Amino acid sequence: MSGQQRELEFRFLAEPTDVNYGGKVHGGVVMKWIDQVGYAAAVGWSGRYSVTVAVGGIRFVAPVRISDLVTVSAKLVYTGTTSMHFAVDVHARDPMGGDERLCTHCVIVFVALDEAEGNPVAVPTWVPRTDDDRRLSEYATQVMALSKGIEQTVARYRDA
Repeated sequence: MSGQQRELEFRFLAEPTDVNYGGKVHGGVVMKWIDQVGYAAAVGWSGRYSVTVAVGGIRFVAPVRISDLVTVSAKLVYTGTTSMHFAVDVHARDPMGGDERLCTHCVIVFVALDEAEGNPVAVPTWVPRTDDDRRLSEYATQVMALSKGIEQTVARYRDA
């Protein structure tokens, strides 16, 4: 049933195997969590196998500590013809008490593919209905425009 699951949330405890050399959860592990929740949200929205095509505006705001209760949430904020853009937040808190804190935020983009050839296929359109939805949609398009600008700059230097 595609076009109905706009939001998705994962919750789990950060494990000792997730630690980096500084004693906190490794940024690469956090990025894996973001990709996993994004994939599940993209499949839930499109009803199709989907692949990551971009991550923009990723910001590590605060560390995730081992044994923190982690919440990774994805919210659809924009659809193109074949693409789905999700705002993803990673929050953490001590499970024995304490305030939840924002640890990481980004926009991740997935494209739905057909099963036969792996070609992009159309996804259900999402239309912003509230002021907050319109703000998030504009935010997603601005982040991805900035990312494209970075790609173009890198290409100029790489090709020179």
